[in-house]
Amino acid sequence: MTSRRLGSMRHAIWVPLFDALSEPAHAVRLAAEAEEQGWDGFFVWDHVAFGQHAMADAWTTLAAVGAATESIALGPMVTALPRRRPAKVVRETVTLDRLSEGRLVLGVGIGSDRFGREYSGFGEAEDDRTRAAMLDESLAVLRSAWTGEPVRHVGEHYRVDDVTFEPSPVRGRIPVWVAGFAGNTRPIRRAVRHDGYFPVNVESPDQLAEIVVTVRELRADERPYDVAVELVPGRDPAPYVAAGATWSLTDLAPDGLSLDTVRGVIRGGPPG
Repeated sequence: MTSRRLGSMRHAIWVPLFDALSEPAHAVRLAAEAEEQGWDGFFVWDHVAFGQHAMADAWTTLAAVGAATESIALGPMVTALPRRRPAKVVRETVTLDRLSEGRLVLGVGIGSDRFGREYSGFGEAEDDRTRAAMLDESLAVLRSAWTGEPVRHVGEHYRVDDVTFEPSPVRGRIPVWVAGFAGNTRPIRRAVRHDGYFPVNVESPDQLAEIVVTVRELRADERPYDVAVELVPGRDPAPYVAAGATWSLTDLAPDGLSLDTVRGVIRGGPPG
């Protein structure tokens, strides 16, 4: 799977695994149909609590999606690494990457306590700065572990003492997209060290264009780089392509979401 440059965009179905979609078999069938209809990606929300919604586990569902599809990109969008143990995420990411033959995209962020008390409700760190430091340490462990070389990490929050993780990802590394609310500079500075940026709640193509300029100014190399934007079904992606987006993610709100609604979007095909 390769990134696309300015002037081209890939399109993904992006769904919360809530309520009607909390039945994992439904999500797997939707992913297979999305692949048949020409969509480029199938991404899922990753939560342990969100209001009173019933929900499926993102990682177990994605494993089934990876086994049931052949070409579509897949991944959690996003997973909050500060509530995960890095060693466990290493094993999960490589297993899913190899199961899908290199199609995993790992979306990451610090997470938020506002929707489901996913930190305060479980005794986890609530301070944003603490979670940001945990996110950076987790990413350092992941990057090191994916090389297949011994990992030696002694940080404020995590320690890995000379452990080798094998096997490695199919392509030697897994693309990491860092998410953050649009307008915050710290997520951008984190994102430019990785493979993509997903600015959440972008309000206009002009705002996205400003973000892309900042990303390009901060990046130190010319490797292909992805910028994802969430778009409601039916919105013209062309202005966002012009602004520098390489991926569009369908914005399907969880409240009242039905299987028929998601199927309708999938069967309508990718934008454009």
